[in-house]
Amino acid sequence: MLSAFLWGALAASALLIGALVAIGWSMPKRLLGLITAFGSGVLISAVAYDLVEEASQTDGSTMRVGLGLLVGSVVYFVGDVLVDRMGGDRTHRDPTASGGGEAGLPIVLGAVLDGIPESMVLGLGLLSGQGVSVAFLAAVFISNFPEGLAGTSGLLQSGWTRSKVLGLWIVVVVVSALASLAGYGVFDSASPSAVAFVLSFAGGAVLTMLADSMMPDAFADGGKAAGLFTAMGFSLAFFLHTIQ
Repeated sequence: MLSAFLWGALAASALLIGALVAIGWSMPKRLLGLITAFGSGVLISAVAYDLVEEASQTDGSTMRVGLGLLVGSVVYFVGDVLVDRMGGDRTHRDPTASGGGEAGLPIVLGAVLDGIPESMVLGLGLLSGQGVSVAFLAAVFISNFPEGLAGTSGLLQSGWTRSKVLGLWIVVVVVSALASLAGYGVFDSASPSAVAFVLSFAGGAVLTMLADSMMPDAFADGGKAAGLFTAMGFSLAFFLHTIQ
């Protein structure tokens, strides 16, 4: 259980690292876009091989896996719409465009929305006895960095102090770690069908997040090279998957 908590905290720690970078350095948008593109490619591979494929092998019911993907996508979409209405568009390229800096808080809430299913998957990996997927851990870590960066920029511009911002991100990291712990503890006696549903649910949520947030932002900031970096991220994650 301690391992599950620590792995969840490690994956979410990129949010805190992004916050520290935003406080100490103004990262060029093009570099941020290319990092986001690379993370998108890693996440696409992780969804395909560490979530959907694993869900199919765990349960064997194509219909149940498909239902999990659909439900995860719908839940993320509805949650994301509600987050946007609380303070603006949760994008990386201009966190202050919709609310004069107030969009930083929706980015934080969106990070929690992304992170809970992702962290639960890390705990499920330990529960299955296969250990934590290096490819999926890398994908979550890389994708969290831009959110920490953009969210912090928005909060600072809206008047938050540095200590308050860092404290908020620490809370988010703890929540993600607890979600990983829940993935290990809550599903300890769960049926293969329930585990498969959670895996595919996470896959649907992450795919929706990629399509409406990370990939558009990556292209907007990184230009055409974003496609190349996405493919590079996918290739690296696939390689990590095959050698595990």
